[in-house]
Amino acid sequence: MGRTAGMFEPLKGGGAAIALDEIEVSILRSLAVQLLELIGPGAPEPDADADPLAVLFAEAGQGPTERPADPALARLFPDAYGGPGTPEGADRARLDDWSAEFRRYTENDLRARKREDALAVVRSLDGLAAAGGGEASRLELTGEQPLRWLGALNDLRLTIAARLEIAEDDESAALFRLPDDDPRKPMVMAYLWLGGLQETLVETL
Repeated sequence: MGRTAGMFEPLKGGGAAIALDEIEVSILRSLAVQLLELIGPGAPEPDADADPLAVLFAEAGQGPTERPADPALARLFPDAYGGPGTPEGADRARLDDWSAEFRRYTENDLRARKREDALAVVRSLDGLAAAGGGEASRLELTGEQPLRWLGALNDLRLTIAARLEIAEDDESAALFRLPDDDPRKPMVMAYLWLGGLQETLVETL
């Protein structure tokens, strides 16, 4: 039985598989690499002779406290308090303080997880390319890979949505009808394609 192009399907014994052609592999890899560049490098490796417990306590609470200026990063790392649904008349200064404190203790770990998700996409695609798949190759995701991919696909869609200034998913329908010569059209198509990948991966899992 042939595989449906562009859709994840379940693997026997758990996991997911998808058929990707060379162009799709190239686009996905490029987007994942750009996401890695946006998130930034990880923390430097600790001194091999350092006490791991001391390093853990030294790093605790050393994260950033301010909301990222880049809209895409702000979408990836939103404030914990004061977002949509906050009651009118709420103490904005107090919410900002709470968000800053929460960010200080959580953002570095969140960045590390998002970085690992994007790296998992790059590594699995590199492994697929190395295997020599011809025009279309079958990518199999097992173990923790499907969840890593799910996280990366979500982060890629959030990033593109920020660049397109999409606030709600229903706005993408209007963007889909953009004329072909609109400079946003390729990014819109990527956004919709990633949404399809994400949806079928969720259904598979």
